[in-house]
Amino acid sequence: MDDGSADTEALVGSSREEVRSHLDSRNTATKFKVYKRRWFILFVLCLLNCSNAMSWLTFAPVADQTAQYLQVSLNLVNWLSLVYVVVAIFFSLITTWVLDTLGLRFSLIMGSWLNMLGAILRVIGMLNCIPEWAMFPMVMGGQTLCAFAQPLVIFAPTKLAALWFPDHQRATANMMASMANTVGLLLANIFSPMIISYTSTLFMLLLIYAIPAVVACFLATVGIRERHPPTPPSASMVTSSSEPFLQGMKLLLTNKAYMVLLVCFGSGIGVFTCFSTLLEQILCVKGYSNDFAGLCGAVAIVFGVLGAFLLGLYVDKTKKFTEVTKINMCLTSLGCSVFAVVSQLSEQKVIIGAVCAWFGFFGYSVYPIAMELGVECSYPVGEATSSGLIFVSGQIQAALYLLLLQALAKPMADSPLSVCVTGADANLSWTVPVLVMAGLCTLGTCCFVGFFHTDYRRLRAEATASPNTVTDQSTGGDTWANSTDA
Repeated sequence: MDDGSADTEALVGSSREEVRSHLDSRNTATKFKVYKRRWFILFVLCLLNCSNAMSWLTFAPVADQTAQYLQVSLNLVNWLSLVYVVVAIFFSLITTWVLDTLGLRFSLIMGSWLNMLGAILRVIGMLNCIPEWAMFPMVMGGQTLCAFAQPLVIFAPTKLAALWFPDHQRATANMMASMANTVGLLLANIFSPMIISYTSTLFMLLLIYAIPAVVACFLATVGIRERHPPTPPSASMVTSSSEPFLQGMKLLLTNKAYMVLLVCFGSGIGVFTCFSTLLEQILCVKGYSNDFAGLCGAVAIVFGVLGAFLLGLYVDKTKKFTEVTKINMCLTSLGCSVFAVVSQLSEQKVIIGAVCAWFGFFGYSVYPIAMELGVECSYPVGEATSSGLIFVSGQIQAALYLLLLQALAKPMADSPLSVCVTGADANLSWTVPVLVMAGLCTLGTCCFVGFFHTDYRRLRAEATASPNTVTDQSTGGDTWANSTDA
């Protein structure tokens, strides 16, 4: 593998000395331990991530009913979701500092409390005793608190995987925690319309969504009692926070391989955000119902979770982060290009559904693998910092792409097949925007395949230490051996 930059060898060499020094001082040169309670912490993070995603997308599937209940316009209802994007862009760097400096335990507990308080404030805003003019501000205030919790939980999977899991389980743990967010989006799409139709009230919807937030907060506050495990699960954990935040930022910005990943995979995140946001508008012009568009979105998510599970297991065994990411991005670009064509045809439900499944299976699934790749090529920079910057890059590019694609969509003079909601600009031609979206996806993929080359710095540091990892029998766990050629 190519190092990708002249200073890679020196950095890896430094990491080896730090690992050796630490191991010698603690006389644990051949022993690392893993603990069963790592699965409890992973469960708490999954529940928290899922709950936060459900809060994010609570109102989007029932926007009309929300506007009616709160007596506001649809534009204001859209801001209940957009506030997450705004907070992520402006406060993500602070969040990465919190995670890498104050630790995983502090971040998860603070994130769980913000998420719970936001969910409860949304419920209070719907009480009968609240004046009508105060209902929307209180709901928006609760949504904003949940938005502040999002970076704390969405950046945590790579940190959790590095601190608590051995190298043969890291990708799987990262996949489970990351995909919990996607599962939350799927559940919100399914249950928000269902709950509204059965209860005919927004209060019950928000009350039901507050329950997992309260449970996650209780489990995090009571159950997570350590900043990190007593004994590291792998050599890389010893120096996982060795670089100060500002120094880590400097190393990232001068790391060619990481910057290619930051821009190219961030572009992929932006394309997927556009796909998810505009899917209904693109399909309704060609006669596809909102139910079908929702089904396509759900199919993409379900296949994405399935693909992430399979990829996590495969990468944990093979460590082929780069190869998997490049292949999946190429197949995603192919799916995006096919979607740009078939989405402009009518009465092609089977093909469109299959393309959405393809898009999700290869696109959604690669997210946790790419985040692990970011850690590998930027080690020993903090995990939250490396994954956080990629997420911010994706959010910024998503906002720019959405503005571009919406500007390219032009009103149609005649649209006999359209089932879009009535309105002056409801029927838009999306032919040019979807082609541009496919072009952006292909461009990002080509740049990544051509210019991304890196050494796995974290794995090299662990291979140098070459420990046999065992479990502290007093706390429980499993025994495993780490090969020197990892």
